[in-house]
Amino acid sequence: MANTEFKRKTVDSLYVGKSTIFKIFLLGGVAIISGLFIWYTFNVIDELKDDTRSQVENNMKLWQLAANSNISSSVLQFIFDEVIVKANFPIIVLNEERVPIHRRNIENIAEDDYSPEAMATLKAAADEMVKQNGDFPLIIYTNENDSILYYFCYGDSEIINELKIMPFIQIGIILTFMIVAMIGFQNIRKSEERLIWVGMAKETAHQLGTPISSLMGWLEILKTEKETGSLSTKDEQLFDETMSNMETDVDRLEKVANRFGKIGSIPELSPYSLNDLVQDAVDYYCRRLPFEGKGIKILFQKNEIPLVNLNRELLGWALENLIKNALQSVDPKTGIISITTSKPTQAHCVMLEIVDNGIGITSAAARKIFRAGFTTKKRGWGLGLTLVKRIIEEYHGGKIALKRSKPGETVFEIQFPVTDS
Repeated sequence: MANTEFKRKTVDSLYVGKSTIFKIFLLGGVAIISGLFIWYTFNVIDELKDDTRSQVENNMKLWQLAANSNISSSVLQFIFDEVIVKANFPIIVLNEERVPIHRRNIENIAEDDYSPEAMATLKAAADEMVKQNGDFPLIIYTNENDSILYYFCYGDSEIINELKIMPFIQIGIILTFMIVAMIGFQNIRKSEERLIWVGMAKETAHQLGTPISSLMGWLEILKTEKETGSLSTKDEQLFDETMSNMETDVDRLEKVANRFGKIGSIPELSPYSLNDLVQDAVDYYCRRLPFEGKGIKILFQKNEIPLVNLNRELLGWALENLIKNALQSVDPKTGIISITTSKPTQAHCVMLEIVDNGIGITSAAARKIFRAGFTTKKRGWGLGLTLVKRIIEEYHGGKIALKRSKPGETVFEIQFPVTDS
């Protein structure tokens, strides 16, 4: 048994270790790919900026050379229209007082708009351009002594502005795909767990079926043997008691087999008293208290509640698991398990609360108690509370939660929707 437990924990540790390594590898890959995207994109942006600056410098030299040469005004206008004006990036020309006198490719401002608002916007845009890329003085000589000073400033083109946000779009797409992949991976794993549950349950039901049938057959033989009248009075009393206990155990085994047989199929629900079902589970464990601990008390406070749509066998199984966990948590001499049913005034549901005064559940374990395979016990595979959660939430549309837990008080709260009838 110790060797089996060691192997199980080893397998769990290996699984957790591989899962952690996979997540680290995935996050590391995303970080590296994102870093490469950012580096490459900003490299391209720097190259485009250098090309734009080189273009501006060459155009300024050409414009200044043309403006100060003995060429016709038509040629000068051609240079301005074909080289300067056709630039695909924002341009603002300032006079000596740094007042905008010409602009090109400025969004949201018409070419012929010289209103105070437009001029203030242009001035702010020009200041930002100078801050980012500097300005280029343009001196045009009118005669030997006179000259006119202009300032030429420019901003980043539309394609550069789009490229600036491209890395973040790429990272967003990568993260989205990663999240979708992880959700898909989790769903696949949950689907596999469900298939394992169904397969295990069906196989268990099948394996239990054979000895149950055999025991029922032997009981019939013993009954027939009794009818022959070959037993003494004392033997007959012992025989009747033994037969009664065997029939009880066979019924119990048959119920367990039926429970496992229902896993994986849609259970049939019908209106039933939750109080009666809880009472059956309490009575079953009260009969076992001499074996669990003579000092343990199970207290059931039933209140008036409406009927609940439920499957008696499956929900009875879940309740027995919860009570069993509470019994294993409390002290055999002073343990108290309190079970209460109620109907909140405003809520359209029935509440079931199970409280024990056991050792409690740590906050770290509380986050994992419903996870398949997780257990704090020396024995067991950690399937009990996972099964309970599935029966309550998936099969009955209810909710189960660990409301609070500390040494001396652990509270499980369960909600069931009430029937409309």
